[in-house]
Amino acid sequence: MGNLQEHLNEYRKQLEKGEIQQAYRGLMEYMLSLRAYFQKQYPEFDVPGNLYFGYMDMTYFAIIPPELKQRKLKVAVVFLHEAFRFEVWLSGANRQVQVDFSKLLQGKGWNKYKLTADPKASDSILEHVLVADPDFKNITKLTEEIESGAIRFIRDIQRFLVDPQ
Repeated sequence: MGNLQEHLNEYRKQLEKGEIQQAYRGLMEYMLSLRAYFQKQYPEFDVPGNLYFGYMDMTYFAIIPPELKQRKLKVAVVFLHEAFRFEVWLSGANRQVQVDFSKLLQGKGWNKYKLTADPKASDSILEHVLVADPDFKNITKLTEEIESGAIRFIRDIQRFLVDPQ
């Protein structure tokens, strides 16, 4: 595992190469533009101005349709750095909201998406992989894949909220 000094020595070596900074900057710029894209394309949704940059573990932004906001729920478009993929998550305003909504999903037997094992200890209630191996050479196609998967996820949750049978 190494100690902090060993980790920092490796970190410094990687920074000296310059690739990490360029990759990270490019990824953050893409996430900001993706957030702006959703904000422009879906004015009916609240897309808060914040982008969570993370600790090189995850980076995400929230999308909050009115039906979810009423229930203290939100959707997050997430880039997981180590897994190097995009996911969409359903999250709650707090852990108790997550636990309650998870129980509702379980009680209704709704299993369209992966239910988090312990919503009390997680950042999500539901998780779904949008793009398992993103190709940043074609940003337009990547954005379309993320958009279509995220909107399908949102619409499925909205339908569940209307008719939880």
